[in-house]
Amino acid sequence: MNCEEFRDQYELYALGIAPEPERSEIRAHLSRGCEVCMTEMKRAREMAALLGTTATAAAPSPKLRRRILASAGYEQKRFGAAPFLAAALLLSLFAVFYFSGRERDFATLAQRLSGELRSQSIELTRLNEAFGILKGSDTTVTSFGAGTKGKVFVNPAEGVMLVAFNLPPAQPGKTYEMWLIPNSGKGTPIPAGTFQSNATGSTMHVQRGPVDVASKPVVAVTLEPESGSAAPTSTPLFVAPVQ
Repeated sequence: MNCEEFRDQYELYALGIAPEPERSEIRAHLSRGCEVCMTEMKRAREMAALLGTTATAAAPSPKLRRRILASAGYEQKRFGAAPFLAAALLLSLFAVFYFSGRERDFATLAQRLSGELRSQSIELTRLNEAFGILKGSDTTVTSFGAGTKGKVFVNPAEGVMLVAFNLPPAQPGKTYEMWLIPNSGKGTPIPAGTFQSNATGSTMHVQRGPVDVASKPVVAVTLEPESGSAAPTSTPLFVAPVQ
């Protein structure tokens, strides 16, 4: 079958009530990426969605009306306007119930996609911050660790980036917190953000902001309550001097 023969079937397909073999033929055209069918289906879905939101009775076209009645197993007879009004009401009611469920599905999908976009936006921002530290000509790098290993990148103007491996995920109710401790680890620890490691024990944490490298700070990581702490409450898991 060609696209011209589907002209009166796209709306029924969008509503999920297209008869066979037209339904299978349209599906096959769409799976092949038929531009005509994809354009017509976009239009049909927009019309069907509009029906679902307005839900007011409207008389369908004669061809569409006949298709609906035929798909329901009824033969059209000349009994005045009553059968047509009944068909219109049936179509509207179907659209209301069908698309109310679809709207819930779409709302759920939209919410999930919105969350993913927010997550990707946060990740992109984090990567941009990391790049700002890495590309600095005055950025220094320090390696650390025996069990948990990694590197600390420090740029005096941009901030600190910690990359660690073999760092087990924190237990429920806990988080890792990074600290900058001046005077080679003898001064008052300055909180530098909380983070978690992934299931493989890897993590990347970026703390933006100027770093007073003249104070010869060290970078330390402790395990803290989930909300973070104003001062370390446990022994550092590892310490890395800022070069």
